[in-house]
Amino acid sequence: MGLKVVFCWTDISGYMAACWRALVASPEIDSFVVAFQAKTETAFSDQLMEGIPCHLLDLEKRHDFSHIKSLAKEQNPDVIVLNGWFHRPYYRLAFASEFRDTNFVLTMDTPWWGTWKQHLAPYLLRPFLQRMSQVVVTGERSWQYAWRLGMPPERIYKGLYGIDFDALSPLWAERQAYWPKSFLYIGRYNSVKGIDVMVQAYRQYCQTVKDPWPLVCCGQGDLAHLLENQPGIKNLGFVQPQQVLNQLGAAGTLVLPSRFDPWPLALVEAAAAGLPVLCTEACGSAVELVRQGYNGWTVSSHNVEALSQGFATIQHNYDYLPTWGQRAQIFAAAYSTSLWAERWQHQLKALTTAI
Repeated sequence: MGLKVVFCWTDISGYMAACWRALVASPEIDSFVVAFQAKTETAFSDQLMEGIPCHLLDLEKRHDFSHIKSLAKEQNPDVIVLNGWFHRPYYRLAFASEFRDTNFVLTMDTPWWGTWKQHLAPYLLRPFLQRMSQVVVTGERSWQYAWRLGMPPERIYKGLYGIDFDALSPLWAERQAYWPKSFLYIGRYNSVKGIDVMVQAYRQYCQTVKDPWPLVCCGQGDLAHLLENQPGIKNLGFVQPQQVLNQLGAAGTLVLPSRFDPWPLALVEAAAAGLPVLCTEACGSAVELVRQGYNGWTVSSHNVEALSQGFATIQHNYDYLPTWGQRAQIFAAAYSTSLWAERWQHQLKALTTAI
C-alpha cells in the first residue's frame, strides 16, 4: 500500500491531469483527486480525468464542506494537498478534528508584489499556515511570497506544475521543413490577460511592417468581441488540449500580453513545443523560462507600443526562431510530468518520514 495522498483542487486542466496521471502510475503513492467539474470559463472536458481516481464536484457540492470532508475522510489520507487558501471548504479541512494527525501541504502560485494585503497575510493566515508541513510553489516569485508568509526555506519546494513534455516536444522537429510565420495566443479573453492591449498592439504592428503575420487566438471570455472583424486576427474560441497541440504545431511564436499572470502554463507548454515566446514581464513563468533575445522576448505590460515593437522584433528575427525554439525546450524540459512525479514522490516521502 503506497502513501495515501488526497489533492483538493479547484479547476481541472490538461496539464494537471497529465501530472496526476504520472503520479498515479507510481506504486509508492496512492493518489485521489477532489476537484471541480469543468466550468464555463475554462470549458475543459471532464474526460481529462479519465484513469485518475477522483471525485468531481458540481456547482453545489463544491461549497459543501461536510461533503468534501467526507470524501477526504473516506480515503484515510496520510497527506492532504490544498490548492491555495481561497476556497473556504478546502481551507476548513486543515482545522477538522478528523485530520488532526494528517499532514497538510499548501500549493500556491501567487507572486510577491508587496501589496498591503500580502503584508497582512502572515497575520491573517497564521493558524492555517501553522498547519502546513510544506509549501509547494511555482517559481521564484511565489517562493518569495511563501518565505514572507513565514514558511522556513527548507519547507518551501519549487515545482508546483508540470507539462506533458513528451507530447509537446516533437512539434519543434515538425516545424523544421518550414517555420510558420504566425503568432498564437492561448488564454482567457479578459482584461487581466491584456487582450485589449494585444489587439491594439497587433493593429499598430500591421501598420508598421510589410506582410504582417496573422494572429490566431484560442480561448473565450467577455472581451471576445474585441477579436472580431479585426484584419489578420482569427478567433478559434476555446479548444481542448488535443486541439491545442495542433495549434502549437502550426504557430511560429506564442504571444502572452498579460497584465497579471502568476505562472502561465501556456508559456511553459509553448516552450516545450519548441516555440519562442513574446510575453510581458507580468508573466511569472517567464522568470524561469524566457531569456531576452535568446529564446524569446519580454516587454512591459499595459504598453501597446512595447508589444507592437515586440511583434515586429519577432518577425525581424525570423531566421533565428528555430534556434530560439530549440533553446526554449531546454528550459521547459525541467517541467516534464515524469520529473514532476519524481519531485512530488521525494517531497511527500521526505515529509512523512520526517514526521
